[in-house]
Amino acid sequence: MVVHDLTENDINQVFRALADATRRDILRRTIAGDLSVSTVASYYDMSFAAVQKHVAVLQAAGLITKVKNGRERLVQADRERIAQTRALLTQLEGLWKERGTALDELFAQERGGQSE
Repeated sequence: MVVHDLTENDINQVFRALADATRRDILRRTIAGDLSVSTVASYYDMSFAAVQKHVAVLQAAGLITKVKNGRERLVQADRERIAQTRALLTQLEGLWKERGTALDELFAQERGGQSE
C-alpha cells in the first residue's frame, strides 16, 4: 500500500515511532514549537542519550527534523509527514468502517435466515 508518497517501509517506521508514549509526547511538543534537543531532554526522567535515541527514531520515520541553529540543534515537527500520516489513518479508518458495515450486513442476513 502506498499512500500519499508513503511506502510500506515509511508506514512501518511511522507506526514504530508512534508506538512509544515518550516519542508521541516529543512529537506533540515539537508540533507546538521548535525545541532544542537539550530542552526536549529536560522534560524526561531519562538520560540525554536515551532522549536522543527517541529523537533519532522519530527522525528516521520522517516525523521530525533537526535543524542547526547556531550551536544548537532544533527539533521540529515535519508537518508534511504528519499530514501524510493523518491521510493514511483516515484511509485506514474508512477501510475498517467498510469492513464493519459488511460484517453487520452479513450478521443481519444470518439472523434473518434463521428459523425460530
